[in-house]
Amino acid sequence: MATGNWSPEDIRNLVSRLTLEQKVAQLSGLNTPELFGPPDEDLPNVPGIDASRLKQLRPHGLGHLSLAWFLAGDADTLRTQLATIQDGVREVSPFGIGALVHNEGINGFLHASGSQFPTAWAQATTWDPGLVRRAATVTSAHMGHAGIQLMFSPVMDINRDPRWGRVHETYGEDPELAAQMSVAFVRGAQHAPDVLATGKHFLGYGNSEGALNQAATQLGRRALVDEYAEPFRRAIAEAGLAAVMNSYNEIDGVPVAANRWLLTELLRDTLGFDGLVVSDYDSVNLLRTHHRTARTEGEAAVQALSAGLDVELPGNANFAFLVDEVAAGRLDEKVVDLAVTRVLAIKARVGLVPGFGPGHAPAVRPDREEAAEVRRAIAARGTVLLQNDGILPLTTGERRIVVLGPAADELRVHFGAYTSVSNAEMPLGMMAVMEGKVPGVDPATFNFTDIFQTRMPGMDPTFEGAARDLHPEAATILGAVRELDAKVDFVELGSFEKDGSLDAGTVRAAVADADLVLAVLGERTGWVGNNTAGEGQTTASPSLPGDQEELLGQLAATGKPLVTVVVSGRPLLLEKAAQASNAVLLAPLLGEEAGTTIAHTLFGLINPSGKLPSTFPRHLGQLPLYHGHHHGSGYEHPTGTRHGYGDLDAQGPLYAFGHGLSYTSFEIAYDDGADLPAVELVDGVIRARLTVANTGDRDGETVVQLYARDEFASVVRPVRQLLAFTRVALATGETKSVVLEAPVERLHYTLTDGRRGIEPGDVTVLAGLASDALACAATVTVD
Repeated sequence: MATGNWSPEDIRNLVSRLTLEQKVAQLSGLNTPELFGPPDEDLPNVPGIDASRLKQLRPHGLGHLSLAWFLAGDADTLRTQLATIQDGVREVSPFGIGALVHNEGINGFLHASGSQFPTAWAQATTWDPGLVRRAATVTSAHMGHAGIQLMFSPVMDINRDPRWGRVHETYGEDPELAAQMSVAFVRGAQHAPDVLATGKHFLGYGNSEGALNQAATQLGRRALVDEYAEPFRRAIAEAGLAAVMNSYNEIDGVPVAANRWLLTELLRDTLGFDGLVVSDYDSVNLLRTHHRTARTEGEAAVQALSAGLDVELPGNANFAFLVDEVAAGRLDEKVVDLAVTRVLAIKARVGLVPGFGPGHAPAVRPDREEAAEVRRAIAARGTVLLQNDGILPLTTGERRIVVLGPAADELRVHFGAYTSVSNAEMPLGMMAVMEGKVPGVDPATFNFTDIFQTRMPGMDPTFEGAARDLHPEAATILGAVRELDAKVDFVELGSFEKDGSLDAGTVRAAVADADLVLAVLGERTGWVGNNTAGEGQTTASPSLPGDQEELLGQLAATGKPLVTVVVSGRPLLLEKAAQASNAVLLAPLLGEEAGTTIAHTLFGLINPSGKLPSTFPRHLGQLPLYHGHHHGSGYEHPTGTRHGYGDLDAQGPLYAFGHGLSYTSFEIAYDDGADLPAVELVDGVIRARLTVANTGDRDGETVVQLYARDEFASVVRPVRQLLAFTRVALATGETKSVVLEAPVERLHYTLTDGRRGIEPGDVTVLAGLASDALACAATVTVD
């Protein structure tokens, strides 16, 4: 089928005109720092670009440019530098073919000049795909203006174990929620023809053994196909996902980077993907050094390419040997041709192949006002009120409020990895290591990835300063609270790391005259050490780090009314906070809008409406804990505690999937008053008619959630599946009719004969405002 002014046959003809060396050159990347030269006179602190090095480094052409986020800090210089590199690439490449430049975009354009949005998990707490699409559209505009064609987002991993440090990059635990958010993101990212999205990580990466980064995934094929592949299935079918990135893990003994069943049979033959598969950084190397399935670089390259991995990134450490492997007869050149065809099809689509693809209008600068509006909307709708005995919202001036906690006056804590803040911290941390300023670390033996675990004493002020320099107008929670109530006092108590300084007498004295205590707690998330969450930051227990739990206990002992704000991009073990606090509010890494949004929520200027995208456990031993567990397993086991934990009084979650309170109250019911049935299955669509009423004294928003349970099947099914959801805004006393629809295909699964479908029988359709608050139930029969 023709695309633009070219056809697949045109691409194949172009491939046939390339030498083997030129073909292989299209299948790998080059690290941007390898092109750094002396600084320009006008930019003395910015490395210059020496594109002439390409003639030596990549004499046959270049497929991808990696690590572009290390280029200049302002948008115009970035664009100029990338254009300089592209000119150099076209000089060395056959037929003037340009390089695909990629960058990260899950929280906005990963660059100092890019708009930063609340992290993906925070976007998921909005349960609003429209906002996700708008954020991705703005991010795409930033990249297109800079000259970047491939966005390495969204993260489509399903995660059900909060020990994993990358939860904040995901849309949570549920396949349907993640699928709708992923589809929205891809549509936004690919709204213009010159920027394409990359879904990652394929597959099962967020369910690793022990929640360890890059570890094995213990999942059967049915779970992989029916649950973990669902966001990819939907993004491919509904949004035309252009590229996919493999995951680092191994499944059933086969690394994903060399797994033909996953990358070809499942992804292409079953899910219908016809785009480009790129490697996560160094995953081809890991076949030799980590998984030990390949003895040589050439063997690793052959394993990956033969499995369906088209491109090695960030460099060509292994794919450079493909020429030798073809020459030695260990690889058919037709396998190389197939991968090159996919690369060039993507390049033609974004205008990097002269004579192919549509012409592009001059890049338009991103809409900063739109970015700010979307950022504020995500933060406002993403804040989750976990519990409240009526103490919230606060009123100004009526009580003496004492604010404390390590997250109260810090900006950095509200940003996750793959943000401008984490990107700024990386070179600062590396510089500290190289200059010998990090005790116990030898610069001579230090590896780049060691930065994830390396603790850096004394660097916190430097990292915080970088965050404030990047976002000078952003307020901390303390600063924003003081803008609303100038009488608020602040006491420096609590630490992200245990230092032995917390004294019960000091805590009692600090709050002795307080009418209310506001504790702002949480954890830091990012790339560099001093974080407890982020890539490579797995924790054995996802608890409040440092002395924060001890602080909660001492505050509870004072008997003072306590409101706790938790800053986190993943579920934490919060039972102590729940027991000690009159109210608990979750701030899920809201970025630069965090301080103002949280303050406005505490004082009632924003009515919270966020809903949890992940289950919060009561105890570490419950993990993994998620709402859609199978019949006969999980916390809703039909025999109760006989198959539960004998040392836990409550078997269920502390806060369930979909949970989130408001300052008003809502009632939901099936609409039985209409001429049509409240729930029906017609023409392959499940349709539910409901009424939602605001029965409280404040205007507010809530999320109506529709679930289903397949009552009997030859394959064990989940106790509930999310089918559909929608946000509803209601004035006080208002009632609205809501219709939720979902194709019955959303209930399909892999049958015993290997086909996907659903067997005839009864399906219970459930509706409510949380997975544990499903007030409505009705039955439909699938023929």
